[in-house]
Amino acid sequence: MALSQEARARLEPDAAQIIGRYPVSRSALLPLLHLMQAEEGYLTEDGLEFCAEQLGLTKAEVTAVASFYTMYKHHPVGDYHVGVCTNSLCGVMGGDAILADLEDHLGIGDDETTPDGKVSLEHLECNAACDYAPVVMVNWEFFDNQTPQSARNLVDGLRSGPEGISPTRGAPRLCTWKQASRILAGFPDDQAAGGNTAGEPSLAGLNVAEEQGWTPGDDPAGTGSSGPSGSGGSPRRAAAPRPTSGNGNGKTK
Repeated sequence: MALSQEARARLEPDAAQIIGRYPVSRSALLPLLHLMQAEEGYLTEDGLEFCAEQLGLTKAEVTAVASFYTMYKHHPVGDYHVGVCTNSLCGVMGGDAILADLEDHLGIGDDETTPDGKVSLEHLECNAACDYAPVVMVNWEFFDNQTPQSARNLVDGLRSGPEGISPTRGAPRLCTWKQASRILAGFPDDQAAGGNTAGEPSLAGLNVAEEQGWTPGDDPAGTGSSGPSGSGGSPRRAAAPRPTSGNGNGKTK
C-alpha cells in the first residue's frame, strides 16, 4: 500500500512528537512502527521507509527491528486480532483446546484473517496473565478464564459488532486494531484510568501478607536470609500501597 502525500503530511507532526520524547532519535523506532500500523493496519514497505526517513536510519535497520517483534504485522490483520495463549499454564487449563476450536469455528489457521476482515487469529506464547488461565486477548486486552464456548461467543460477537463486549480487566471497552496501535505509539485514548485493574487472583499473595502482618524485608519462613529477624538485619520498610481491585468479572454480552 502506497503512503499518500496527504498521509505523510498528517503523520510527520505525530512522528516529530514521538521522536521529541527521546534523547536519541533512533530510540523512537518502536512507537513509530506502531504509528505506521495505526495508519495502514500493518507495516508496508512505504511505512518502513517512512520510519527510516524520520530517524535517519537505513531501511535494513528498521526492517531488522520490525521483523524481530511479533506485535508488528507484515500483512493485513482483522479489525479485532485475537490471541490465544497456549503456554504452560494456559495450555494445561485449556488454551490448546480453545485455539483448535477457534480455528475450526472460524475456518482459519494461525496468523490468518476471516474473509470479512473482522477477526484474525494468533497463537501466542504468553499473555502474562497466568492467574486467569486460560486467557485470550483481543487487540491486547484481556479476556480471562475462557472456555472453547465462551471464546466462540466472543469472536461471533466481534464479527457481528463489538457493542456490549468488554475486556475482563483493563480498558472498559474494546478499540480496533488500528486504534490500539495508535495508543501503543503514545497517543492514549480516554480509557487509561477506567476498567478493572487487579482482581482477586492477582491480589491473593498480597492478601495473605496483609493478614499475617508481613512487610517488605520480613522473613516469614524463618530462613534467616533477610529481614529484621535474619542475619542480614534489613531495616523494616513501609508496606507497599495496595492496588485498586476491580470485580474481575468482565462480561461478554
